[in-house]
Amino acid sequence: MLTANTLKKTAAAAAITAVMLPFSQAQADSYTVDIEGNHAFVQFKISHLGFSYILGSFEDFSGEFNYDPENLENASVDFDVQVASLNSNHAERDRHILSEDFLDADEYPTATFESTGFESTDDNEGVVTGELTLHGQTQTIEMPVTLLGEGDDPWGGYRAGFEGSTTLVLSEFGIDMQKFPESMRELELYVTFEGIRQ
Repeated sequence: MLTANTLKKTAAAAAITAVMLPFSQAQADSYTVDIEGNHAFVQFKISHLGFSYILGSFEDFSGEFNYDPENLENASVDFDVQVASLNSNHAERDRHILSEDFLDADEYPTATFESTGFESTDDNEGVVTGELTLHGQTQTIEMPVTLLGEGDDPWGGYRAGFEGSTTLVLSEFGIDMQKFPESMRELELYVTFEGIRQ
């Protein structure tokens, strides 16, 4: 026979469950970007004097993201990039880009991105808003992103993969490009990555 005390405890437990259930359902799944398998890239493209393009990448970085297709408003992403890992396939040029003239990697060794919001724009597409810190300067940027796919992998895990790109105005990050043609004052940043659900 249920006593009054038991009924109170049962009611309290039910109330707690009712409060916590929507919260738990709203939590997005956590993923770690797969850098060990080299399934992620942080790349850039910038004009060279208006005649061609310089392509390069940052090879040392880490990242994680939260993603649940049923709760896209809770999606988020964080990346840390080691600036000195820049590689444009030309050692002398890389040293110059990493010098005080441009990225000043000794003074500002890490670039970071921390998302602050996500807006879905279409099936498997959206715009991530966040704070990008580069060259000691932090700016709010928007990056359109696309879900490339998700599902089980052959090793018993579950993966989701994305790509995104945006254009950065280098002067907004304190990088002086005034002596170069206007075409060199912006840089296209491209990222693609797959993450393993934790």
